[in-house]
Amino acid sequence: MVDGIIEERRLKRLLKKIWIMILSEWKTFAVSFLACAFYAVGVAAFTIPYKFTDLGVMGIAVLLKYAMGLNAAVVALVINMALILWGSRYLSKRFVFWSVLNSFLLSAMIDFFGGFPYPHIDDMFLVSVIGGVIKGLGTGLFYREGVTAGGIDVIVTVLKARRGVEAGRLSFYFNMAILAVSLSVVGLENVLYGLASCYVSGVTLDGVLASFDRRKLVFVVTQHTEAVNEYINKTLGRGCTLLSCEGGFTHKGGFTIMCLLTQRQAMELKRFLAKHYQGSFMAVSAADEVLGRGFKRWRSI
Repeated sequence: MVDGIIEERRLKRLLKKIWIMILSEWKTFAVSFLACAFYAVGVAAFTIPYKFTDLGVMGIAVLLKYAMGLNAAVVALVINMALILWGSRYLSKRFVFWSVLNSFLLSAMIDFFGGFPYPHIDDMFLVSVIGGVIKGLGTGLFYREGVTAGGIDVIVTVLKARRGVEAGRLSFYFNMAILAVSLSVVGLENVLYGLASCYVSGVTLDGVLASFDRRKLVFVVTQHTEAVNEYINKTLGRGCTLLSCEGGFTHKGGFTIMCLLTQRQAMELKRFLAKHYQGSFMAVSAADEVLGRGFKRWRSI
């Protein structure tokens, strides 16, 4: 009886910690839910009905469905849980928590969306493109929040930490093995359509990550430093850095304003300078990734 009470208390403490984590990372939970929904639709509506191949753990799951009639969602969940259990001692608690949660969410959603009737599309290439875009959106949202739904990411992360194995090469060999086996199950044509879908998914993934992370690195040289600085801080809501500088021709001292802005904010600053301080000098360049407060969080790395 005493042991039962102790176990009950441990379970309550564990559930309390999980609930606190979800509350503290509600945005991650919301984005993960949306990511699972996107990816599940891509699999349930645009992969399985057309017998296309896939990569990673989902590639194994759909292959077993085609060959043996197994439930792809259940197979993916079982494999993911086994991988997470195997690598849990080498992974962070946050990584394990979100991987487990997202694995259950994704499998549940694949089953849910798989129950709907979808109109058949005769153009197989169009199907592969649409499916790739939808799955790429889901994967991109996962990566944006620094989480996964298990899969080959677990294997890559563990082996890279333990043995320093190159992640890209390991993923390539793993996926090539899946595609080789798929040839005898779905045929060359469906394998090629599956490859096209995976390529589109990768391009969409890159686009999603770039659209979130990309910013404009702006430099402004002006005689009205205080006014421009105040506009950036109060109107645009961004911080900036004042760099001491000296004119190479006039040798007059002053400041260069450096700041990181979104595309829209950079355009607003251009209009502000064009209207009030046309004697200013402004240089704009692309910053592909920005880490720190107000931008991408360090814990998402």
